[in-house]
Amino acid sequence: MPLAAAAADSLPGAPARTARELAARITQEMHKTVVGQDELVEMLVVAVLAGGHVLLEGVPGTAKTLSVRTLARIFDVSFARIQFTPDLMPSDILGINVYDPRAQQFNLKKGPVFAGLLLADEINRTPPKTQSALLEAMEERRVTIDGVSHDLPEPFLVCATQNPIEYEGTYPLPEAQVDRFMLKVNVAYPSADEEQNILARVHAGFRAQNLDTADIHPVLQGSDLAYYKSEIERVRVEPPVLRYIVQVIRATRDHRHLTLGASPRAAITLLMTSKALAAIRGRDFVTPDDVKQMARPVMRHRLLVRPESEIEGYTGDRIVEAILQSVEVPR
Repeated sequence: MPLAAAAADSLPGAPARTARELAARITQEMHKTVVGQDELVEMLVVAVLAGGHVLLEGVPGTAKTLSVRTLARIFDVSFARIQFTPDLMPSDILGINVYDPRAQQFNLKKGPVFAGLLLADEINRTPPKTQSALLEAMEERRVTIDGVSHDLPEPFLVCATQNPIEYEGTYPLPEAQVDRFMLKVNVAYPSADEEQNILARVHAGFRAQNLDTADIHPVLQGSDLAYYKSEIERVRVEPPVLRYIVQVIRATRDHRHLTLGASPRAAITLLMTSKALAAIRGRDFVTPDDVKQMARPVMRHRLLVRPESEIEGYTGDRIVEAILQSVEVPR
């Protein structure tokens, strides 16, 4: 059953009883603003339930920022947006201690990183020093300002966007930071029918700048997330499927077109996201098809393709697809 149809299984306004029902409600609300982009929507749901960060890459105007802004309305947590620019400083993200002459003490003025959901727009437009300011926050869920550690809210999710076609004035993300993103989702152009639907919505009065025109309703609070994560933890993974994940990951490490394969962190991520995908599809066990679907968004940004192979047209996606075809699928 499609995710959107599953929302009818529970009463409107009542808390979703399962991760599948929750995913269906999120999908239903997301499609009030986002036309098509089914993979993007599903991967955002997986990231929320699996507790990881997402990197969205696509040409301008393909609903990357709109999707995250809509998710912020649906996911009832504090939200902040950072428009990355070449002159952005780490303190602009983390915050700064400001001296209060009356109290004769320093008070922390928190930066946007202290939000539950952070949109890092065009993250590759700021220098590495500022990009690295997010490293500790994304991995450790805390930041250090003037030698003092500060915990970030729970949950804490970073959704970053980047433009793949304009390289002038951009700074490629370092491998250490790219690896902090649980998923990388490639956002494509809509189909002809979907684009006509977009125009029809705008003609009827929808404006992306004002999400109030879409009548979006929150369906998830941050305090409820632990309930759905516990369901994902209970999803079963049989030994043959675990072995399949390991074989897929290890096949990248000695691949002739790669200088760097997937790490053990990638294997753990592939396991956790496959469990989340199984849960939102209404199953309490992981299938090889779940692993196959998650392999590309989990690994495409973690693989370093040899320069000579890139010239020949090899990409991370192409290599992952070849590996999935070569590794024996458990029965």
